[in-house]
Order: sequence, then structure tokens, then C-alpha cells
Amino acid sequence: MFLVDLRRLILLLATSSSLLTLGYTLYGAYSAERSILLEQSLENNRAYALKLASSTDQFVDTLQQQLAYSARVLSLNMHQSWQLDAETHRLKEQNNSFNSVLILNEEGKVLANSPPDLGLLGATLASSGVRQALNAKLPTVSQPYVSSTGRLLIFLSHPIVDSHGDYAGLVGGTIYLHEPNSLNTLLGEHFYRDGSQIYVVDKDKRLIYHQDRSRIGEVVQGNQAIDAVIQGRTSAMSLINSQGVGMLAGFAPARDIQWGVVVQRPTHVVLNELDALLAEVLRNTIPFFLLVLVLIWMLALLIAKPLRKLARTAPHWDSPSASERIEKVHAWYFEARQIKLAMLIGLKKLNRKIGVMDQERNTDPLTGLMNRRGMASTLQQWKEADLPFAALACDIDHFKLVNDTYGHDAGDLVLRFLADTMRACTRDTDVLCRAGGEEFFLFLPNQNIEQAAQLAERLRNLVSRTESPIGQNITISIGVAHWPVHASDQAEVLKMADQALYDAKRNGRNRVEIVGLPGRASKSD
Repeated sequence: MFLVDLRRLILLLATSSSLLTLGYTLYGAYSAERSILLEQSLENNRAYALKLASSTDQFVDTLQQQLAYSARVLSLNMHQSWQLDAETHRLKEQNNSFNSVLILNEEGKVLANSPPDLGLLGATLASSGVRQALNAKLPTVSQPYVSSTGRLLIFLSHPIVDSHGDYAGLVGGTIYLHEPNSLNTLLGEHFYRDGSQIYVVDKDKRLIYHQDRSRIGEVVQGNQAIDAVIQGRTSAMSLINSQGVGMLAGFAPARDIQWGVVVQRPTHVVLNELDALLAEVLRNTIPFFLLVLVLIWMLALLIAKPLRKLARTAPHWDSPSASERIEKVHAWYFEARQIKLAMLIGLKKLNRKIGVMDQERNTDPLTGLMNRRGMASTLQQWKEADLPFAALACDIDHFKLVNDTYGHDAGDLVLRFLADTMRACTRDTDVLCRAGGEEFFLFLPNQNIEQAAQLAERLRNLVSRTESPIGQNITISIGVAHWPVHASDQAEVLKMADQALYDAKRNGRNRVEIVGLPGRASKSD
């Protein structure tokens, strides 16, 4: 009867156990990382959709303010044609927000238009958007419709009231959905270049904006994200798009105008990043693993004879003393201990690699600061320890202009510059995070509002006084909130700090806004 020799058995045991351990560990790490990456991508898309929805609301509100101003100017000049022409020209040319501008009397007759070659002067318009605005006699934003010129457009208007308080007509601007304008620019600039998509729908599921302009005006049915966003929900989900591609979609409603913004990224793109990371781990692990196997084979030649003593314990493995006897063998048997040590070293190296992967999951690779996952973990620990903290939401002013003017590489240098400046202004115990894009958070444990405000002002001042990598100074805006002073829920405190940041933006930028206190504008820097 053929019996396998001890050396081969040792090699088989050592190799199979190592492969099983390596495979199980890598599988576990891959599964955990896969889940985390998908969740992060969904959250990033949801947050970006929410930001775009807010920006779209603000954009439309700004247009309405422009129209309101023109309505006040025109209320005293409705009978001066040169004034009407001048105002339509100003509105059309000032920032490329409207593709065309019209002034109508109370019957819908066109009194002035820009550009002049529209050919509508003196015509009485009866389109759905115009009728809606004339009947409402209120500021309106129409649903998309086809105009008399054959264009798919949105019509924004504001009523004109004369000096006697009587309705005199309206001033309105059109946004041609298939043609370049500020709305397309706002929605067209996004941070993905990997097959991701951004699109906007109205309450009737009609595409208002899509990167494929041929689809604008299409009514989309059977899309779960669109069904959810028109119901006013802000969330994220995995879905299969109309081309059969798996997507990770985040969505948010622009509530003021009843539109929905959807941001989606191909699932396979996210998983390709994970595959690349796993391949890198394997490239670093396999050479060491092969080295261990060679060492095991060499040691097997040396331990064949001594291990016979260990084999003599086999008939007695069912006895109460078997464990003790085997333990004694391992206690004094040097060669066996070396094999065990070699295996432990291998596992230790693998665990170290996995530890590095875990560290990378919690760290923003560009700035070296914590990412959102690391931030969430830290805040959870502080919550469990009941540790109070101040939260500073920070954002680079006009960062898009930096990227557009100097390129994204320069933008990355500016982000690192801000991260380094934040480190210089804070303590070792403070936690610095990059939430995404040009948005940062600083968390100051055991700091009150006044201390946090002082640090925020010091950081703002230092940034504005220091030349950035693009050769000129940049500015930042900061919102400050405190847990648990401002709210008992940490997530609510972060929202309040973020809202204070938006207040700082609206109030002129380069300033610090504190929840519940007047804002702190920039001083002469």
C-alpha cells in the first residue's frame, strides 16, 4: 500500500491552509470593500444631485430677481419704445442667462424683444407659457413647451405694474432647452468623466436637460429614480438604465420649480477601481507568499524525522491529555515552531496589507485628510463617548473659476494648499476632513463656539493672506455650529454648519458665519 511521505504531507497541508486562508481573507476584504465603495458612490451621487438641485433653485431664483428688477424699471416707461428695447437688450446680454427676452402688454402683444431678429415685434403670443403668465399676473416658471418659433423652451416671467397699480403686462425670458445657455452650463460641468450622466426632469417626467441633447423633451417611463424624485424624495439606488447598463443613481428635487435632478454612475466603473486595488494587493502579496512556500519546502526536508514523534500522538487524540501532549511538542520542537512562525509572519503581512486598505478607505488620497467614511466613524466614536465638539464647514470661494482658468491639476494643488493651511491652524486632536470637491470639515473636540469662531477667523485670514499655488490669493467661506449646543443630533449639526456656509456664500464670501449669530465678514486683508 502506497503511503505519502511526511514531507509531501507537510507541503500539502501548509500550502492548502495558506491558500484557503489567503483566499478567504481576500474574499472577505473584497466583499467588504465592494459594499463600501458602492455605498460611497451612491452617497456621493445623492450629495451631488442635492447640490445641483439647490444650485438650480438658486439659479432660477436669480433669474426671477433679474426680471423683477426690470419690471420695476419698466413700470414707469412702458410707453417709451427705446427704453423697452434697451431693457430687453440688457437682460439678454448681461450674463447669457436667457436665450431671448420679451416685453408683452396685458393682451400678450410683443412690445420689445431681444434679439431683434426674432420677428415677434407687434405679434400677439398665445403659447401656453405666455397664457399662463398673463392669466396668473404673478412671477411664473412655465413647464417646457414648444413655442411659436418651434423651439422647446421654458418661459420665466414677472408682471409689470404701472404707477397706478394697474397690471400693464410682463417681462419674460426664455431658456431654449436645445441651445447653449447658463442653465446648460450649470448642469453640464460635473466631476465625472467615466460614462456618468446627469439629467433633469420636470414633474411630467420630461427631460429638461440631458448630456445627449437629442433626448431633451423625451418623456421617460419606468425609471425608478425619476419616479422617486418627482415625488419629492432625495435618495440613491442601484438600477438598470434604458440601455441595460447597471447604474448607481442619486437624486434630489429642485423643490421651488418642481424639477428633479438625477446623477448616475456606471456600476462597473466603481467595481473596476476595486479590481485594480485588489490586483495591487495580490502583486504585493504573492511574491511573499511564494517565498513562504519555498521556505516551508526546505524546512519539510529537515523536520521529517522529528515529526514522527508528533505522529505518535495520533492514536491518543481522543484522550483528555491529547491536547496537552501536542502542546508540549510545539513548546519544545524548534523546527515545528519555525513553520508556525513562518505561517504567522505570512498572515501578519497579509493583515498588514488589509490594514493599509482599511486606512486608504478612510483617507482622501489627494489631501491626506479623512474622507466621509472616516469622518462618520470618528463622529460615531465621539457620540458614544459623549464628547462635545465644534463643526466648521469650509468651502473654497469661486473654486470652479480656478479649475476653469488654471486647469484641474492646479485645482488639486489649491486643495492640497488649503489642507496644509488647515493643519497649520489646528491641534493634533482636531479632525480634518475633505467631504468632496472643494468642501471641507474641521471638527474641534472640547471647543466652544467662541474658540471655534476664533480658529475659523484665523484660518480664513491666513488663507486670504497667503499666496496659493496658482500665484494669487484665494478666499474661503466657513460655517460654524456646535454639538450639542445647536442640536442634539450630530447630522443636524452638520447640516446647520453647512447651511451657515451657504449663508456665508450668499452674504459675499470670504467670511465666517456662526449658527445663531451675525456673520463675520472679511476684514481688510
